[in-house]
Amino acid sequence: MKKLCLLLVTILLSSGLSAQNIKMSKESLEANQVYLSFIKMEGKEVVKIEADTTIKGTDEATFVKIKDLDFKNGVIEVKVLSRLMKNAPAFARGFIGLAFRIGDKNSTFESIYIRPTNGRADDQIRRNHSIQYFAFPDFRFDKLRKTDPEKYESYADMGLNEWITLRIEVAGQKAKLFVNNAKQPSLIVNDLKLGADKAGNIGLWIGNWTEGYFKDLKVIKK
Repeated sequence: MKKLCLLLVTILLSSGLSAQNIKMSKESLEANQVYLSFIKMEGKEVVKIEADTTIKGTDEATFVKIKDLDFKNGVIEVKVLSRLMKNAPAFARGFIGLAFRIGDKNSTFESIYIRPTNGRADDQIRRNHSIQYFAFPDFRFDKLRKTDPEKYESYADMGLNEWITLRIEVAGQKAKLFVNNAKQPSLIVNDLKLGADKAGNIGLWIGNWTEGYFKDLKVIKK
């Protein structure tokens, strides 16, 4: 076991990567168009983010940003749990995910998120829309679905009120999403809309009518 651990460390160092377990606290987080709090679940403190129901647009800059963490290429991993607000309308899906390469004044960012209510729906079309990529502000889901149907959406098994591990690997203009430690990606984006050279903050993202929970954020910067 000790030899295996040493091997993994050697591989990590030789690849030029440095892993960080990100401590999420009031001092390190900044809410943007959402409500932020901390609660205990199963004896562990987690981040709770609630949607601002006055925001009616979709795929907005609704996230909690990690301060002082500049990210361009590498890996972001986090565990998420999604619930619908009590007064959520029928179209609510429990939208939850990650924003990355967030620009100055939160004016631009890339994002991959999930729709947990779609993962086990009886409607196959809804299942096909379980995962979504978008780029803010000009490439939101409705535009991408119209111009490139099926290209930026995919399926993975998921549900509300359960912890789901999301892992995003970013390299230049390419991003891959892995769900629940799967060996193969559930979504591959080969043409991130903001380009290969952007860098910026990471954000814990939620969409309309979502009550989202986040824990165990890890970042490997390349």
